Amino acid sequence: MIVLRWAVRIHKWLALVIGLQLFLWLLGGFVMSLLPIEKVRGEHKIADHPPLAAAPGTLLSLEQAVAAAGWRTVDEATLTGLAGEPVWRLENGAAVVLVAAGTGALLSPISRERAVQIADHDFAPDAGIKSARLLSDPPPEYGPGLPAWQVVFDDKGETRLYIDPQSGVVRARRSSMWRVFDFFWRLHVMDYDDGADFNHPLLVISAALGVTVVVAGMIILLFRIRRSLLIK
Repeated sequence: MIVLRWAVRIHKWLALVIGLQLFLWLLGGFVMSLLPIEKVRGEHKIADHPPLAAAPGTLLSLEQAVAAAGWRTVDEATLTGLAGEPVWRLENGAAVVLVAAGTGALLSPISRERAVQIADHDFAPDAGIKSARLLSDPPPEYGPGLPAWQVVFDDKGETRLYIDPQSGVVRARRSSMWRVFDFFWRLHVMDYDDGADFNHPLLVISAALGVTVVVAGMIILLFRIRRSLLIK
């Protein structure tokens, strides 16, 4: 009976302390399980384009592309497409440069017009563009605190694409569904800043208290089942 008494006390008082967070964990898990992750990430809105075709003789060689960039050496080079145009993406250490494979024009850092072209080429739905801004300190929804072009679409989901100004890569796709998911994710991991840290002491302690409440409840349940069986 001493075990039961302590189980009741622990269950009652810890439940008062951690009960709200237990509810938020359950609510957050429920909401996040309802939202398809591919739609949260905006993958269903990525336009599907056929492979870019170009005659090899019409494109700059790697040596010409490196010279056009003003470099002498290159760590990595990729012949790829950018908004339907063949480009060389050159990397040298942390530096990234885009060179138009057809003309040799230096594309980095990309202009506002090209950022809009990249976003429009990437986005499948037929929607206009409300704004395009180069942000030196993007909002937390973007993630890394690096400069990025933010292109905002006039669609139902309030979609925003974040484009790397050097590489032209779409780094993030954000929408109203993503923001709902992110809100509950932050509640779930108890990181109310950016939701990136789920190993912090507050979460670990709260989880330990939650487990203790559950274990105490199971002990109470077992004693009550035992008592019910003995009465019968």
